[in-house]
Amino acid sequence: MDSHTILTPKNNKANILLMGLRRGGKSSICKVVFHNMQPLDTLYLESTSKPTTEKFHSLIDLSVMELPGQLNYFEPSYDSAKIFSQVGALVYVIDSQDEYLNALTNLSMIIEYAYKINPLIHIEVLIHKIDGLSEDYRLDTQRDIMQRTGDELLDLGLEGVQVSFYLTSIFDHSIYEAFSRIIQKLVPELPSLENMLDNLVQYSRLEKVFLFDVNSKIYVATDSSPVDIQTYEVCAEFIDITIDLDSLYENGDQARPAIKDEVKCISTLQNGVTLYLRQMIRGLALVALVRVDNEGDVYGGDKIEDEENGNYYQSCRDKNLQQSLAIIDHNVNVFKQGLEKVWEHSRIRS
Repeated sequence: MDSHTILTPKNNKANILLMGLRRGGKSSICKVVFHNMQPLDTLYLESTSKPTTEKFHSLIDLSVMELPGQLNYFEPSYDSAKIFSQVGALVYVIDSQDEYLNALTNLSMIIEYAYKINPLIHIEVLIHKIDGLSEDYRLDTQRDIMQRTGDELLDLGLEGVQVSFYLTSIFDHSIYEAFSRIIQKLVPELPSLENMLDNLVQYSRLEKVFLFDVNSKIYVATDSSPVDIQTYEVCAEFIDITIDLDSLYENGDQARPAIKDEVKCISTLQNGVTLYLRQMIRGLALVALVRVDNEGDVYGGDKIEDEENGNYYQSCRDKNLQQSLAIIDHNVNVFKQGLEKVWEHSRIRS
């Protein structure tokens, strides 16, 4: 294989190298995250025998390249220096349900080499397949892997290398959360995006807002408040529901031409939280949580037991929600204009 054909990125920073020992779960991760494959279907995947690349088109054009675990990329036939110099992040997958000492030795060797070639590379470790472990054992495994990795790097004189660790599984949203945080490190415009989203939250009185890549459910940015995994899950699932509904109505009447206007969807859950989705540019969608009570404030009111009073307060809440949504619509339009400017800037920079 010609090593010069492995990676030819326009922007070295916007590329991820996915590595790990054989049968660690790398191919399953790519299929689930980038091809929407159902997790159980990945059980029938064959082991990867050659490098494969996934494309991620968002505010940045990102490549995720998977390297087979059984190949030795330090052989003379591979230009390893070229490979590691052309990536922004190294993502190493460790099978938490298997004996991982050999994987840690392999990881340390790769980090030592990669860091010499590319000191700016982000080192990310996925402690994978945690769905088969108890909560306590997951944490024990994480502590053990972090400690052993730190000791290995210390022995190699690499105590200054920063390594991030994530507990992941393809059977829940943890793998999407991990990739979201990894990819955000590769988005130079992230501080500007976070500031714009913070302003949107403040002036629209939102509880939380995400900027999602619709296809992968990875969020490329969010506001500066902490991310709750359950909130993320609700927003990600809302995207799937919206896409299904849009496809249903778009194709429901064959005599009617497909609607090409931007997608917008609003839904209020039983707990009083309203989900707000607006299509953005470059396959992105903004998803926000809005919580309005009968006074129009965030963080909904008390439950009303009396039916008559309940109807009155529900009417007030609906009215205030409509007023809030009008403000949100306006502010989201302003945000979208700013997002277009950020995209233009990133395109010029690349």
